[in-house]
Parts: sequence; C-alpha cells; structure tokens
Amino acid sequence: MSRRVVVPAALVTAVAVAIGLYLFQPWKAFTDTRVDEALPTVVVDQGDKEATGTARPPARKKTAAPVDLAQGTFVTHEHDTSGTARTVRLADGGQLLRIEDLDTSDGPDVRVYLSTRDADEVESGLGDGAVQLGKLKGNLGNQNYTVPAGTDLSEFRSAVLWCKRFSVSFGAADLTPVAS
Repeated sequence: MSRRVVVPAALVTAVAVAIGLYLFQPWKAFTDTRVDEALPTVVVDQGDKEATGTARPPARKKTAAPVDLAQGTFVTHEHDTSGTARTVRLADGGQLLRIEDLDTSDGPDVRVYLSTRDADEVESGLGDGAVQLGKLKGNLGNQNYTVPAGTDLSEFRSAVLWCKRFSVSFGAADLTPVAS
C-alpha cells in the first residue's frame, strides 16, 4: 500500500479510537469508587432563654435526628443496581436524598435525579420536572445529595441514577412516603 493511503487511514483510526475512549470510558467497567458518607446530624441548643434579663443557664446541646420522608429500593435498568434511597428532612430544615448500600456500575457521566415518574417509567426518560442533584459520587456505598431549597419533595416519585451522556437509566427507586 502506498504511504498516501496508510498515513491518513492511521490518523482516522487514531481519532476514532480517541473519541471512542472518551465517550465510552471502557476502563470504568473494571473500576469501583466507594463512598461512605455519614448521614448529617444537627446539634441544637436546648438552653432556656430568660425573659427577665437574668443570666441564662448553661446551654444543653442535643443532637436532632433527621426525619425520613420517603424511601424505596433500587431496581435495575441498564446496569445491575441495588441499594435504597431515602429522602430526609434535617433538623435545620434542609432536605437531602440519601442513597445507602449502593451497588451499581461505574459510568462515564452518571447523575442523580429526582423524577416525577415511577421507577419503571424512567427507564424510557426522566420526564418533565426532573431535578438533578449532582454527579454520582461513587458506584458503591452510602452518599448524600442536597435537595435544592424550596423543592417540594412530595412532587417526586423516584430517585434515578441516569447516564447523561447516553440518556439511559442505570436504576431507579420508587419513593414511597413514610408513615409519620
């Protein structure tokens, strides 16, 4: 073969391989990232305030436990996925999505969403009104995702691990309200 054919063919092949590696990141099929975050707690001051202006007794500190709002178990979509999802309200009024005992595949661009659709329905798309909480921190373990202030969690039906690059759901969990 002539050099005029081999050199351009080699360059085209190299560019195609580089693009393929960037898009698919095949090494992630062999890697795991473990994240083990603790569930945040808030310390509140339990001291009594004196209306008369007299000295205040020493403050008593108390750790306030988060309140579970909804929870569910992940189901598999494009990749084997297991674990649980919980929405919780912290004592300071903040809200978060907590993912526990997660076990899924690592991916090139996996994000965590809240969706107004059921877990089975998000396999075909997130639907209108989905809220992105951030990039998946790790494919194994326990992790927390802050829910934006003002978000009404009662509007959301599932937590979703969504590969943004390929528009596929790795897995999702229906969020069933917890009886109070």
